[in-house]
Amino acid sequence: MEIIPAIDFKDGKVVNLKQGQPEQSTTYSDDPVGMAEHWVSKGCERLHLVDLDGAFDGQPRNAEAINTIAKNHPSLKIQLGGGIRSAQVIESYLDAGVDYLIIGTKAVQEPEFVGEMCKRFPGHIIVGLDGLHGMVAINGWKEVTDISVESLARLFEDDGIDGIVYTDIGKDGMMGGVNMHATKNLADSVNVPIIASGGVSNIKDIEALLEAGERLSGGITGVITGRALYEGTLDLEEAIALCRHFTPNK
Repeated sequence: MEIIPAIDFKDGKVVNLKQGQPEQSTTYSDDPVGMAEHWVSKGCERLHLVDLDGAFDGQPRNAEAINTIAKNHPSLKIQLGGGIRSAQVIESYLDAGVDYLIIGTKAVQEPEFVGEMCKRFPGHIIVGLDGLHGMVAINGWKEVTDISVESLARLFEDDGIDGIVYTDIGKDGMMGGVNMHATKNLADSVNVPIIASGGVSNIKDIEALLEAGERLSGGITGVITGRALYEGTLDLEEAIALCRHFTPNK
């Protein structure tokens, strides 16, 4: 399982939003490019970037900084979400060195778009499913649909997606622990790798995800963490070492 530090962009800064609410924003840095350098220096091999402005506006807003990070770290795996709603945007970011594009709102509004993009850009498409009480939210989490996370995940299972980033909105940015029940249920219901997101608070959450991932269909292949790293309640180097040397309980 990979530990994936998150860099959320808003107004050119590195921020964290509690439960996706812009009015509950904490700024951690004015230098996203430097922050990426910091996490790489700590052993990060995969980075999760979110263009929050792009998510709210429906189109990229922080492309320059994102492209610079990709250029500076060609061996770093980068996954990007926020405003990914056209083939042109996907192609542009792939050309810049981003490895995976996360389709969220567009996947809900036009499910066929996911399959089309998987055919056009095989191995580079991830679906982002953001859930509140089990239901999918879109448009920067401003709108909650009547579609369940699990039913939508099954819809994309055969499209050739590289994975699903599942975020529990109620947990996101709250550092209250991962929603293990929902994450495990999702991972066990589809044969697609799941990247968990939302609620990581300390090393015990990483241990719990590692244990759970050993017993599930598609498996939990990664976990995204933001606030816990920035607040210092989770040490990135310790978490990476745990994943590398993890032995499941029998």
